[in-house]
Amino acid sequence: MILPKKRDPRFITVRRGGTLQDADHQLLAIWAAVCAEHVLHLFEEIQPHDERPRQAIQWARAWARGQVKMSEARSAAGHANAAARDLSGAARFAAFAAAQAAAVAHVAAHELGAASYAIKAARAAAPDGQAAEAGLLECEWQRAQLPGQIRELVLDDQKLRNEICWFVFDC
Repeated sequence: MILPKKRDPRFITVRRGGTLQDADHQLLAIWAAVCAEHVLHLFEEIQPHDERPRQAIQWARAWARGQVKMSEARSAAGHANAAARDLSGAARFAAFAAAQAAAVAHVAAHELGAASYAIKAARAAAPDGQAAEAGLLECEWQRAQLPGQIRELVLDDQKLRNEICWFVFDC
Protein backbone atom coordinates (compact mmCIF):
# COMPACT_ATOMS: atom_id res chain seq x y z
CA MET A 1 0.00 0.00 0.00
CA ILE A 2 1.50 3.30 -1.02
CA LEU A 3 -1.48 5.65 -0.79
CA PRO A 4 -2.63 7.10 2.53
CA LYS A 5 -6.12 6.37 3.79
CA LYS A 6 -6.82 10.10 3.94
CA ARG A 7 -5.83 12.04 0.82
CA ASP A 8 -3.48 14.95 1.26
CA PRO A 9 -5.03 18.09 -0.31
CA ARG A 10 -1.58 19.10 -1.56
CA PHE A 11 -1.87 16.18 -4.02
CA ILE A 12 -5.41 16.96 -5.14
CA THR A 13 -5.77 19.43 -8.00
CA VAL A 14 -7.32 22.82 -7.38
CA ARG A 15 -10.28 22.00 -9.62
CA ARG A 16 -11.08 19.03 -7.37
CA GLY A 17 -10.86 21.03 -4.15
CA GLY A 18 -7.18 20.59 -3.33
CA THR A 19 -4.22 22.91 -3.64
CA LEU A 20 -2.16 21.20 -6.37
CA GLN A 21 -1.57 23.37 -9.42
CA ASP A 22 -1.49 21.71 -12.84
CA ALA A 23 2.16 22.67 -13.44
CA ASP A 24 3.21 20.93 -10.22
CA HIS A 25 1.07 17.90 -11.04
CA GLN A 26 2.88 17.66 -14.37
CA LEU A 27 6.27 17.97 -12.64
CA LEU A 28 5.30 15.13 -10.28
CA ALA A 29 4.50 12.94 -13.30
CA ILE A 30 7.77 13.80 -15.01
CA TRP A 31 9.79 13.10 -11.85
CA ALA A 32 7.96 9.79 -11.34
CA ALA A 33 8.76 8.85 -14.95
CA VAL A 34 12.44 9.69 -14.40
CA CYS A 35 12.51 7.47 -11.29
CA ALA A 36 10.83 4.57 -13.10
CA GLU A 37 12.98 4.86 -16.19
CA HIS A 38 16.15 4.74 -14.09
CA VAL A 39 15.41 1.10 -13.17
CA LEU A 40 13.47 0.06 -16.28
CA HIS A 41 16.48 -1.87 -17.59
CA LEU A 42 15.91 -4.36 -14.75
CA PHE A 43 12.58 -5.28 -16.33
CA GLU A 44 13.81 -5.14 -19.92
CA GLU A 45 16.71 -7.49 -19.20
CA ILE A 46 14.16 -10.16 -18.20
CA GLN A 47 11.38 -9.25 -20.66
CA PRO A 48 13.09 -7.60 -23.65
CA HIS A 49 10.05 -7.85 -25.92
CA ASP A 50 7.45 -6.51 -23.47
CA GLU A 51 7.13 -2.78 -24.05
CA ARG A 52 4.25 -2.12 -21.64
CA PRO A 53 6.32 -0.59 -18.80
CA ARG A 54 8.32 1.60 -21.21
CA GLN A 55 5.09 2.68 -22.86
CA ALA A 56 3.62 3.55 -19.46
CA ILE A 57 6.56 5.86 -18.80
CA GLN A 58 6.10 7.42 -22.23
CA TRP A 59 2.38 7.93 -21.54
CA ALA A 60 3.20 9.60 -18.21
CA ARG A 61 5.43 12.09 -20.01
CA ALA A 62 2.93 12.59 -22.82
CA TRP A 63 0.21 13.34 -20.26
CA ALA A 64 2.48 15.87 -18.55
CA ARG A 65 2.97 17.59 -21.94
CA GLY A 66 -0.79 17.67 -22.50
CA GLN A 67 -0.62 15.25 -25.42
CA VAL A 68 -2.83 12.48 -24.03
CA LYS A 69 -5.80 12.26 -21.71
CA MET A 70 -5.54 11.15 -18.10
CA SER A 71 -7.59 8.04 -18.89
CA GLU A 72 -5.05 6.97 -21.51
CA ALA A 73 -2.16 7.29 -19.06
CA ARG A 74 -4.17 5.42 -16.43
CA SER A 75 -4.83 2.63 -18.92
CA ALA A 76 -1.09 2.38 -19.64
CA ALA A 77 -0.53 2.04 -15.89
CA GLY A 78 -2.82 -0.98 -15.86
CA HIS A 79 -0.92 -2.58 -18.73
CA ALA A 80 2.41 -2.07 -16.95
CA ASN A 81 0.96 -3.66 -13.81
CA ALA A 82 -0.12 -6.61 -15.93
CA ALA A 83 3.44 -6.92 -17.24
CA ALA A 84 4.61 -7.36 -13.65
CA ARG A 85 2.06 -10.00 -12.76
CA ASP A 86 4.08 -13.17 -13.45
CA LEU A 87 7.45 -11.77 -12.40
CA SER A 88 9.31 -11.42 -9.14
CA GLY A 89 12.14 -9.36 -7.73
CA ALA A 90 13.74 -6.41 -9.48
CA ALA A 91 11.90 -6.90 -12.79
CA ARG A 92 8.52 -6.92 -11.07
CA PHE A 93 9.31 -3.82 -9.00
CA ALA A 94 10.60 -1.98 -12.09
CA ALA A 95 7.34 -2.68 -13.94
CA PHE A 96 5.36 -1.51 -10.92
CA ALA A 97 7.43 1.70 -10.84
CA ALA A 98 6.48 2.36 -14.47
CA ALA A 99 2.83 1.70 -13.71
CA GLN A 100 2.90 4.08 -10.77
CA ALA A 101 4.51 6.78 -12.93
CA ALA A 102 1.67 6.58 -15.45
CA ALA A 103 -0.90 6.56 -12.63
CA VAL A 104 0.29 9.99 -11.44
CA ALA A 105 -1.91 11.47 -14.18
CA HIS A 106 -4.91 10.06 -12.33
CA VAL A 107 -3.78 10.49 -8.71
CA ALA A 108 -0.77 12.73 -8.12
CA ALA A 109 0.15 10.87 -4.92
CA HIS A 110 1.29 7.92 -7.02
CA GLU A 111 4.56 9.84 -7.43
CA LEU A 112 5.94 8.10 -4.35
CA GLY A 113 4.79 4.76 -5.72
CA ALA A 114 7.07 5.17 -8.72
CA ALA A 115 9.96 6.25 -6.50
CA SER A 116 9.48 3.57 -3.85
CA TYR A 117 9.13 0.71 -6.34
CA ALA A 118 12.25 1.96 -8.13
CA ILE A 119 14.14 1.82 -4.84
CA LYS A 120 12.77 -1.67 -4.19
CA ALA A 121 13.94 -2.70 -7.68
CA ALA A 122 17.44 -1.35 -7.01
CA ARG A 123 17.55 -3.22 -3.70
CA ALA A 124 16.35 -6.45 -5.29
CA ALA A 125 18.93 -6.22 -8.08
CA ALA A 126 21.85 -5.61 -5.72
CA PRO A 127 24.40 -8.33 -4.97
CA ASP A 128 24.04 -10.18 -1.68
CA GLY A 129 24.66 -7.93 1.28
CA GLN A 130 24.45 -4.72 -0.76
CA ALA A 131 20.69 -4.15 -0.95
CA ALA A 132 20.56 -1.44 1.71
CA GLU A 133 23.38 0.50 0.08
CA ALA A 134 21.79 0.15 -3.36
CA GLY A 135 18.49 1.45 -1.98
CA LEU A 136 20.23 4.38 -0.33
CA LEU A 137 22.04 5.28 -3.55
CA GLU A 138 18.81 5.07 -5.56
CA CYS A 139 16.97 7.25 -3.05
CA GLU A 140 19.73 9.86 -3.12
CA TRP A 141 19.81 9.78 -6.93
CA GLN A 142 16.04 10.32 -7.06
CA ARG A 143 16.24 13.28 -4.71
CA ALA A 144 18.93 14.82 -6.89
CA GLN A 145 16.47 14.66 -9.82
CA LEU A 146 13.69 16.54 -8.00
CA PRO A 147 12.74 19.83 -9.65
CA GLY A 148 13.02 22.73 -7.22
CA GLN A 149 9.32 23.63 -7.57
CA ILE A 150 8.18 20.31 -6.06
CA ARG A 151 11.20 19.38 -3.95
CA GLU A 152 9.82 20.44 -0.57
CA LEU A 153 6.43 18.88 -1.32
CA VAL A 154 7.93 15.50 -2.28
CA LEU A 155 10.44 15.41 0.59
CA ASP A 156 7.66 16.16 3.07
CA ASP A 157 5.49 13.48 1.46
CA GLN A 158 8.37 11.00 1.82
CA LYS A 159 8.53 11.74 5.56
CA LEU A 160 4.78 11.37 5.97
CA ARG A 161 4.42 8.16 3.93
CA ASN A 162 7.77 6.49 4.52
CA GLU A 163 6.17 3.86 6.75
CA ILE A 164 3.56 2.79 4.18
CA CYS A 165 6.26 2.88 1.48
CA TRP A 166 8.34 0.18 3.16
CA PHE A 167 10.69 2.73 4.80
CA VAL A 168 12.56 3.14 1.52
CA PHE A 169 12.98 6.90 2.01
CA ASP A 170 15.37 6.62 4.96
CA CYS A 171 18.15 8.29 3.03
